[in-house]
Amino acid sequence: MAAERTDTSRTTGRGSDQAVAAALQRYRFMANVVGVLLIALIVVAVPLKYLADMPTPVLVLGTAHGWLYFLFFLSAIDLALRAKWSLKGTVLTVLAGTVPFLSFYAERTATRKTRAGQRV
Repeated sequence: MAAERTDTSRTTGRGSDQAVAAALQRYRFMANVVGVLLIALIVVAVPLKYLADMPTPVLVLGTAHGWLYFLFFLSAIDLALRAKWSLKGTVLTVLAGTVPFLSFYAERTATRKTRAGQRV
């Protein structure tokens, strides 16, 4: 009998709008965290490794970026499914998290389009 019940938050526009808004907030947070960590890794840690022979910052920031990128990936996929993004838009947005500074542009574009109700 429980299987026959439908979740009203998924079927009503209001509930799905709230779910998309929450997923967008998670995605935006993770996109900014991953973007900042990637810049710190490339601009600070890598030069320290090769110019000052200090490999520890790359190890720490690289590991943190890797794990947090996975959370970013999950939040982007969650948002893409909830907001019904195109496959191309989803792939490009996820890949933007691997390019310094591009993640910020992709986050702003995805936020603008999602809030406007457009497919990314």
